[in-house]
Amino acid sequence: MERQVPQQWLHGFLDLCLLSLLEERRDYGLGLIQRLEEAGLGSVPGGTLYPALVRLESQGYVSASWETSVSGPRRKYFSLSATGRATVADQQRRWHDFRDGIEAVVSGQVTGVGGIGAGHGRGAK
Repeated sequence: MERQVPQQWLHGFLDLCLLSLLEERRDYGLGLIQRLEEAGLGSVPGGTLYPALVRLESQGYVSASWETSVSGPRRKYFSLSATGRATVADQQRRWHDFRDGIEAVVSGQVTGVGGIGAGHGRGAK
């Protein structure tokens, strides 16, 4: 059974995923879609992928070049720019911190003081 990531999660983290994949190696659109699927993110539609790549290119994080293909039409290959390399390193650090926070909340590791009974949250006056 194919795992499908909720669309809003995918939209929230697609840029980081694309930059991270391109940090490993340059690739073209279909190759990126296949690698995202292999990573367990489900099938990412081209209508989601290509606007993200264009946005990353316009921000200067990614560069693109057209190349001939031995198996069909020309392909547009994407690679990280120098700015993209610096950006992906920063975003990966920030992602790990965020992921750790989510994991703490989801796994019930956050106890803290306060809460609904202490005047915080819903029903607080």
